Amino acid sequence: MSRIKKGDEVIVIAGKDKGRRGAILKVIEGKRVIVENLNMAKKHQRPNPNAGVTGGIVEREMPIHISRVMLFNPVTKKGDRVGVRTLENGRKVRIFRSNKEVVDV
Repeated sequence: MSRIKKGDEVIVIAGKDKGRRGAILKVIEGKRVIVENLNMAKKHQRPNPNAGVTGGIVEREMPIHISRVMLFNPVTKKGDRVGVRTLENGRKVRIFRSNKEVVDV
């Protein structure tokens, strides 16, 4: 079971965007994540009239290594480590390590 999934609210713990929060847009091969409006970089884009793409310099989100983000815990208002617990019915759920609250509902 993956500890961080698409749509999760995370906080960056290292790098130029340290301390900023955002939602996961995409998980790339389980090692890197793209977080909305974080780790922005300028990309020179070539125009493609067939696809309707205009050329120029665009800003887009670049991947961050998964070890540089932590899942945001709304109860403690901090980043938190994630564990996995099996419920009585056999279903696996993610939990916050600090207060043992279930992440998935």
